[in-house]
Amino acid sequence: MRFGINLLLWTDDPTPESFFPVLAQMKEIGFDGVELPAFSPDPTRWEALGKKLDALGLARTAVTVRGALDNPISPDPAVRAKGLELTKKVLDCCAAAGATHLAGPYYAALGHFTGAGPTQDEWKWGVEGMRQVAAYAGNLGITLVPEFLNRFEIYLLNCSADAARFVREVDHPACKMMYDTFHAHIEEKSITEALTFCADIMAHVHISESDRSTPGTGQVNWQETFDALKAIKYDGWLTVEAFGLALPSLAAATKIWRKMFVSEEQLAGDGLKFMKREVAKREAPAAGPTADRALP
Repeated sequence: MRFGINLLLWTDDPTPESFFPVLAQMKEIGFDGVELPAFSPDPTRWEALGKKLDALGLARTAVTVRGALDNPISPDPAVRAKGLELTKKVLDCCAAAGATHLAGPYYAALGHFTGAGPTQDEWKWGVEGMRQVAAYAGNLGITLVPEFLNRFEIYLLNCSADAARFVREVDHPACKMMYDTFHAHIEEKSITEALTFCADIMAHVHISESDRSTPGTGQVNWQETFDALKAIKYDGWLTVEAFGLALPSLAAATKIWRKMFVSEEQLAGDGLKFMKREVAKREAPAAGPTADRALP
């Protein structure tokens, strides 16, 4: 298992050198890697970031989104094409930084609704577009892990079954899916069934509390979550995703209006301890001696 933290807790742009001390803090706390918000498609800056992460010994994944102006399931072909183009540019940045996975809801526009559920055309456009992006990602050695979101944030993929069906229809080795405990807490009827259903195609997990603050302090059913992850033999990234007030634009987007933790650093440390403790609880006990020593 690898343990990471999403840097959206601090910033939507991790490339400035002024942010690098936070990266060093995350290494010191004990994370294996960080998840990079990838919203600024400038590969030169991302290459410098990758070198810094290499020097620190931090692995990395990335996360991005699409909006109404570059919606991959828009009825306008030009808008759909723009969405695919921008995601490919993000993948170029991921490659420059050495990121191995690209998470997030980049299959449709975040926060954009039509007043109805997805149409057959929207689903088809989403699958066809993601297949093109997967081919591009595969050539770069990056795995796509599109993220289902709750019904209040998006309308194409709202649960594990939606995301699994979508990825299976994309049918490309560079396209898997991710599971987020916050969205699952809202949408899933059974955590065990949700995780079991997508076990063969799941490659990333966000550990996110019901109130988006410190994992382990809210209402997510963590016992069933970690039991199910153990049962399906998941052994990939567990990445803390939490949001606070450090970034006003993101606080507004994630509807965070009150302070729910002492500091970002404390949340990170407590979140890492929580994940490691829950994983350790479910590890097989060390094997004892196979036979008693013969008496003289």
